[in-house]
Parts: sequence; structure tokens; C-alpha cells
Amino acid sequence: MVRRREGRAVRLDGKEPGKVEVRLKWDPSPLGEAPRHLDIVAAAYSVDAPYGRPAYVVHYDSRSPDGTINMTRHSRTGQGFGFVEVMVLEVERLSSAYGRVVVGVVIHQDPVPRTFGDMSNAGVVVVAGYQELVSDDFSQVADSTATTVVEFVRNGSGEWELHEMIQGSDSDPASFMQEMGGIRHP
Repeated sequence: MVRRREGRAVRLDGKEPGKVEVRLKWDPSPLGEAPRHLDIVAAAYSVDAPYGRPAYVVHYDSRSPDGTINMTRHSRTGQGFGFVEVMVLEVERLSSAYGRVVVGVVIHQDPVPRTFGDMSNAGVVVVAGYQELVSDDFSQVADSTATTVVEFVRNGSGEWELHEMIQGSDSDPASFMQEMGGIRHP
């Protein structure tokens, strides 16, 4: 089941996105409770199949083949100050073979199934330099176990555009990473 929020194109002070950071935060589990584990994930799609299966997926244990998408900070518990997980995307360096990149957040479902509504102080921001492009607290996808956050799409002139795309899903992490490209912004 997919829950959607109206997508919007995001302006970058008149230029296309270059180096963008996706930052994630959440509070750790209360004492005695199993850890809460969220992950940022990104999937790159070829120009020929922008809504098909991803050409590759980047998550905490991987990076893009060309080094343009990397996890620079990762947490399995949410412990720390501020944003405890960060993914950097250098979209201007992506090969012209790729026409779309979708970024999302997933909640690990073991040992206890959880939704975004079960998380406290959870949030995601997308920034380019000092400009905040997208900010969300997951309240609109509270019943979901995963959500897309943004998509980068190469337009007809070859420049990248960024669209906010908060769309919840009930999929487990592995399934979501394969399905998230099929989700289109409204």
C-alpha cells in the first residue's frame, strides 16, 4: 500500500543540484527495548528504464560503482547528536547512462516490526550546501515501514531536477529497494 503526499519540484537558487546530502535522525530505543534501525537507501535507474529495476542500489554496506553516491555516516541505533546517518550524492558526476535516482528511508523489521509512527524524533532533511531543499518528520507516512523522500530526474536538456517525493510503503527493506523506482511523483 502506498501513501502519497503531493510532490513538488525543488528550486536550487536557479541551478541544478550538484553535491547533495540526505541526513536522517531518530531517537534510540528506550532502555530494555530492541534497537530501532533506519537506513537511507538510493537507487539509480538507467535512461532506458527510469521506472524499472534499479541499475544499482546504495545503502549502508555499499556505494555506487563510480563513487558518486556514498554513505558517509551510518547508525544502527539512532544514538548520537543530530543527524546520525548521512548519504552524499554527487549527481552532476553521474554518468549520462543514468536518468533517475530515487532516495528513500527504510525501517529494519527485526526483531520487532515497526512503522514511522513508532519512531520518536525521526526526521530527514535534504541539503545542498547551506540550502535546505526538503525536510520531513514522516508524520504523513506514520503507518508505513519505508518511504521515498526525493527523486533526481535528468530533464530533456540533460540537467538534473530534484522533486520531493514522500510516499510511504509497507514493504520490507529488500523488497522496497527493488520497488521504489516504480513509484512516481504525482
